[in-house]
Amino acid sequence: MSIHRVGERGALALLFEVVGRGTQWLAQGKEGDVIDLLGPLGNGFKVHSRKLLLVAGGMGIAPLVYLAQRGAEAGAQLALLLGAPIADGVYPSHLLPPQVKLQVATEDGSLGSRGTVIELLSDFDYRASQIFACGPIAMYEAMAALIKGQKSVQVSMEARMGCGFGGCYGCTIRTKKGPKLVCRDGPVFQLKEIFW
Repeated sequence: MSIHRVGERGALALLFEVVGRGTQWLAQGKEGDVIDLLGPLGNGFKVHSRKLLLVAGGMGIAPLVYLAQRGAEAGAQLALLLGAPIADGVYPSHLLPPQVKLQVATEDGSLGSRGTVIELLSDFDYRASQIFACGPIAMYEAMAALIKGQKSVQVSMEARMGCGFGGCYGCTIRTKKGPKLVCRDGPVFQLKEIFW
């Protein structure tokens, strides 16, 4: 899971989908419940530009909202391309910083453009932007084919993690530089390291 928002006095918000016993348990929590939290682990996004393009596929919006929040505080130009299967899966725009220029695509055309977030990206002038993305592997594959010349495309990888410390090797992915652990070496990688 990634940090979704940071509020007053260091309060953290997580955004997740219920997919198993752990997320089911977490979803049943109530205000005031105490849980143990270990993190943040690994390496996050590295911002070195004033013009940021965020690309989110479905629940991939989770870490990008915090990135947008920090970018807005630093005065960056922010564009967000957001894709989801249907309108009900689109993150509510009123929860984004007001500086974010949002474009939405839904696969069924129920909100925004009809199609995928990759189709939005193919029509977007992204060459001067630093790009950050989170979404499914298929989205990253399509991005790699579309924007081969872009130097900095940082992607947040998802993997099931057993330990979170690099001891179990359960979150190993293949990269250009050999096997890497999402928990320790990531979760953020350069797209060109993953798809070359």
